[in-house]
Amino acid sequence: MSAHRERIVIVGASLAGLRTAESLRAGGFTGELVLIGDEPHEPYDRPPLSKTVLSGRIGTGRLALRTSDLAARWLLGVAATGLDRAGRLVRLADGGSVGFDRLVIATGVRARPWPVAEQAALNGVHVLRGRDDADRLRADLAAGPDRVLVVGAGFTGSEVASSCRDLGLAVTLVHRGAAPMAGALGTAVGWAIGVRQRAHGVDLRVGTTVAALVGDRQGRLRQARLSDGDVVDADVAVVASGSLRNVEWLHGSGLAVDARGVHCDPACRVLDTDGAVVDGLYAVGDVARWRHPLFDGAPTALEHWGNAVDQAETAAHNLTRAPHGVRFNEAVPAFWSDQFGMNIKSVGLPHLADHVVLAQGGFDRRSFVAVYGRDGVTVGAVSVDSPRVMDGYRALITERAAFPPRIDATDSPAFATPSPILEGAARP
Repeated sequence: MSAHRERIVIVGASLAGLRTAESLRAGGFTGELVLIGDEPHEPYDRPPLSKTVLSGRIGTGRLALRTSDLAARWLLGVAATGLDRAGRLVRLADGGSVGFDRLVIATGVRARPWPVAEQAALNGVHVLRGRDDADRLRADLAAGPDRVLVVGAGFTGSEVASSCRDLGLAVTLVHRGAAPMAGALGTAVGWAIGVRQRAHGVDLRVGTTVAALVGDRQGRLRQARLSDGDVVDADVAVVASGSLRNVEWLHGSGLAVDARGVHCDPACRVLDTDGAVVDGLYAVGDVARWRHPLFDGAPTALEHWGNAVDQAETAAHNLTRAPHGVRFNEAVPAFWSDQFGMNIKSVGLPHLADHVVLAQGGFDRRSFVAVYGRDGVTVGAVSVDSPRVMDGYRALITERAAFPPRIDATDSPAFATPSPILEGAARP
């Protein structure tokens, strides 16, 4: 294949795949672009699915991301099923295949389903990841169920619960951990958020799991049995217990792939099972697992909108300029969530921390900032209703400032002692 007709194939037609294609064109790539997606829809924005879509403020048809001017070939509604590295082919579910010169893996994640198939199949049981999921769930919510059960109080589950309360629906939120979002933000911040969830009328059950979903003779969800022996009446359930990375199609390819994602370096270059860079293969978005240059923790996959964009731009730069001028993705990770009248913003990687300290405000006040440290180094910060102060905390993370940092803001507590991230935090 001549150089001017070089073909780059992008497997995954969501945000990360689309932004990679856009950045390739912006960077001067004039060859052939092919985007493969397992959904029939063109790329769309996912964050509104758990918020404005469920609340009924906008429909999923208005979430489309612009895809014009790419001069790309789209293969939508067909999943990749295998990778032939030697033949440089992507095998497809319809029996076809697509050849490539270079490849970008952007297959993302899917929602973790309820583990018992018969219970998962009950009418009223949902997961939320894509447009079709949101449309089905929105229809059930619009019908006015007596109670909605949300399984899992991570960010998605908490946002779903918030949207349901916006609709005036009764909500029971069941979470295995000690507090909502404790796995990402720690116990102290999680408890502060949990207090607000309860203040908005959520029946929050922590340290608890759902043992079984129970339906009636017509196959409709009616109850949930909890691990503590309680029974909750519910006719709609949303399973928000995490995600699974879409890597099965890469098994046997010789790439470093496991349930945690596709292993790559900070330049988004895919690694093989020996840890060596694979020429011409890149991974971006939720499916990519890598070690950020600013942090000493283990490699991780980041399911953040901003990370998808940052990695897409990094991969496109390296695809168009390699082997000269290789760029690493050194952007400080950030994400946000709007729920229960709160704006929650995170910078850095709080989940890597071993300790957390209150830096501004108070956990019992409307707004606060918590700072996270690992081995004496500042690695993250989270604000509630204080988004404008986060640039300063981002700078502390970039500088690898000592933890706990001295803030001296007008609303900083006189005394604040760091506490273990998942221990020692009393309920506010």
